[in-house]
Amino acid sequence: MTGIAWHLGLLCGLQRAGVPLTDAGTVIGTSAGSVVGTLVAAGADLEAAVHAQQQEVARPGGRPAPRPGSWLASLSVLLDPSLPPREARARVGAMALAASTQDEASWLARIGGLLPVHEWPAGDLRLVVVDTADGQDRVLDAASGAPLPHAVAASCAVPGLMPPVTIGGRRYMDGGVRLGAGADLAAGAERLVVIAPMAALDRDRIVAEMAASGAGKTLLIEPDAAALEAFGPDVMDPVRRPAAVRAGLRQGEELAGAVRPIWC
Repeated sequence: MTGIAWHLGLLCGLQRAGVPLTDAGTVIGTSAGSVVGTLVAAGADLEAAVHAQQQEVARPGGRPAPRPGSWLASLSVLLDPSLPPREARARVGAMALAASTQDEASWLARIGGLLPVHEWPAGDLRLVVVDTADGQDRVLDAASGAPLPHAVAASCAVPGLMPPVTIGGRRYMDGGVRLGAGADLAAGAERLVVIAPMAALDRDRIVAEMAASGAGKTLLIEPDAAALEAFGPDVMDPVRRPAAVRAGLRQGEELAGAVRPIWC
């Protein structure tokens, strides 16, 4: 929740400062980035998207925000150095399948309501997912045959919080289970800007991915201390969205000078 809000605010702040990243030739979205990447690729109005994120919301029924205990359990498995990465991802996949969460149809409907389009937009949009059965990561695009809402819903299906999504008879979960930011998937890019709301979890891997891309100019953007404070202790808490989007707007405008020589 907060990652999407901050990400949109950041892009809008950069746009206001005259550095629109929305003209990217390739957009690679993972987890929260799958929603934001789709909005960007579809040409959505960033100002309108930011306005929507700024609206105050109440937790359903006045209940407290759900605690991300199962997600944190998944993260501990992924970060276990004794496990090969793909084995760790497969274990998390089993945890995701066993979790008692909302049904898949409701999750797809929820994601579909966030998207301005339900068909793949023109251009090169790539969304990262992970197979729950074997931990294999996969990149979905317009040629993959996956319906766009299913691809987005799968890419941000946080294990233990959202249900895995069925595509072509396989069940897929959050692309963030791959760890890193998918920057290595931008191989051959001339310019690469990586926006990672949770970069602190795996910064070294992200930096290595950026180097592996071979891009001539690269920049990693992550939340600053004030933005992390705006996120609060639970990144899935919708009540924190207005604070997160404001933090993104501020940071985007402040970072324009650093982004401009990379992008323009």
